[in-house]
Amino acid sequence: MRGIQIHLHYSWFIIFTLITWSLAVGYLPNQYPNQSNAFYWAVGVAASASLFLSVLAHEFAHSIVASRGGLDVRRITLHFFGGVAEVGAEARSPDMELRMASAGPLSSLALGLLLAAGWLLAAAGSLPLGVVAALRYASYINLVLAAFNMIPAFPMDGGRVLRALLWRRWGDLLSSTRTATRVSQFFSYTLIFFGLGDIMFYSAFNGLWLLMLGIFVKRSADASMNAALIGEALEGVKVGDVMTEELHTVEPELSLQRLVDEFFLRYKHGGFPVVSQGRLVGMVTEHDLRQVRREQWGELTVGDIMKPSGELITVAPEDTASDALLKMSEGEVGRLPVMEGGRLVGIITRSDITKAIRIRIQFTS
Repeated sequence: MRGIQIHLHYSWFIIFTLITWSLAVGYLPNQYPNQSNAFYWAVGVAASASLFLSVLAHEFAHSIVASRGGLDVRRITLHFFGGVAEVGAEARSPDMELRMASAGPLSSLALGLLLAAGWLLAAAGSLPLGVVAALRYASYINLVLAAFNMIPAFPMDGGRVLRALLWRRWGDLLSSTRTATRVSQFFSYTLIFFGLGDIMFYSAFNGLWLLMLGIFVKRSADASMNAALIGEALEGVKVGDVMTEELHTVEPELSLQRLVDEFFLRYKHGGFPVVSQGRLVGMVTEHDLRQVRREQWGELTVGDIMKPSGELITVAPEDTASDALLKMSEGEVGRLPVMEGGRLVGIITRSDITKAIRIRIQFTS
C-alpha cells in the first residue's frame, strides 16, 4: 500500500535465522529424508521467506481496513514475535475495531486454504519436491497464524476481537479493555508457567520461547490498558485547555552562558522557544546544550545550537491533547510550540498532559 513503510526490527533477522536453521536441520530432514543439504537449506530459506510474506499479508489486511475506516497507518513493523501495523489512533467504534482485528486472521485463513490447495495440486502434479515442501509449510504457517492470532489475549487479534465484542455489548471501552486485559494476563501467566516448566523438565529452547512470549503478552496487555486509561482521561481535552500561556522566550543572540544562568537555572524548564521580532524562529533545549562543551558557552549563542522553526513539530490550541501526546512520542520531544494564525500562543509539554491525565483519573474514576 502506498504511504505505508515496512520496517524490519533487528530481532526479525534473529528469528528468520533461527527458523531457517531449525527447518534445515530438524523439520525438513524428518519430513523429507535422504535429500541433500542444499535441498534442506534452500527449502528452509524459502519457507522462512513465506513466513515473512505471510505476516506481511496479515498486517496489510489490518492496514487496509484501518485506512478504509479513516485511520492513518504509518508503518508495518516486523519483529521477533511477528508483526504490527502501527495505526495513528484507536478504532472509533466497536464495529470498526472488530473489522480491523478480524481482517488479519481471516486473510491468513484464506491464504492458508489457497496455499493448501496449491500444495495438493503440486503434489498430485508431480512438481519438484522443493516446491511441494515450500507450499506445504506456507499453507501450514498461515493456518497457524490465523489460529494463534485468535487467542483472546493482547497483542493478538483475538484480544481485540474480545474487547470489541464486550465494547459492543456494554458500550464502555474502558470496562471492556479492563476485562480483555484480565483475560490477557491469565494467558500470559499460563504461558510463563508452562515455559518455566519446559525449561526445568523438558526443552529449554521451547520453554524459553514460551516464557518470552508470556512476558510479551503481559507487557502488551498492560500497555493496552494504559493507552485506554490515557484515551479516556484525555477525551475532549484540547491543547488550549492544558498548554502553558505564560511563556519565557529567549532571543537567538543570547549567549549559552546567559541561557544557563538566566533561564535554565532560574525557571527549571527543559526548553525554551526562541523568538526574534515577535516571530518563533526555533526551540532550544537541555539536550541541545549538552551537545556543546562547557568552555564554549561564552562563545556560542542560542542561534548556533537551536532547532530552527522549520524542523519543529507544532500544534494548534484546538488540536486534541491526545494528538499532541502522540506527536511528542513520534518526534521524541518533550514539548511542542502552540501556534495560532502564525503566532506563538503557548507551549505544551509532556508534564502538562501527564498532570491533566492524573487529575482527570483522580476525580472521574
